[in-house]
Amino acid sequence: MKAVLDANVLFPTVLREILIEVATGGLYQPVWSQRILDEWRHAAGRLGREQESVAGAEIALLALRFPDAMAAHDGQRAIDLDLPDAADRHVIEAALHVSAPHIVTANLRDFPRHVMQGLGLRAIHPDAFLLELIRLDEALVAQAITRVHAKAVEMGGDITLPQMLKRSRLPRLAKLMKG
Repeated sequence: MKAVLDANVLFPTVLREILIEVATGGLYQPVWSQRILDEWRHAAGRLGREQESVAGAEIALLALRFPDAMAAHDGQRAIDLDLPDAADRHVIEAALHVSAPHIVTANLRDFPRHVMQGLGLRAIHPDAFLLELIRLDEALVAQAITRVHAKAVEMGGDITLPQMLKRSRLPRLAKLMKG
């Protein structure tokens, strides 16, 4: 299963690392476009030049890890869509280009359900996406989350796993992992 990862789920480090760990386990194939990656780098750059450089390095590493993740798109298929933010059209175009049925995004309001259904696509929040993946392979998703949490703690983050998930805007996953 292919899923386009919007910039707003790539930029928060913990969320990105969870999604990438799960993809590494083979539950889905991540997809992004150059414009999505540029948006990530730009968002990081608002925190300073160092963060922009770190994002650039992380993008390069992801390109090496997932050489088939880059979606080139022509920008023509979704041109007449009525979207709340026309600047998000490129995300839909990437999904259409690679026949990815899912767009994982924290901004669901920018991808109206009726528009998405008409294109055979589904915008899904990362919390719901990970809950769907956990139904496919609970152990793999739990191990991915545990690895990301261990890394966060190792880097000096004094945070519980449920707290980490809640701060990453994954409240339902946090509740599931706590119970």
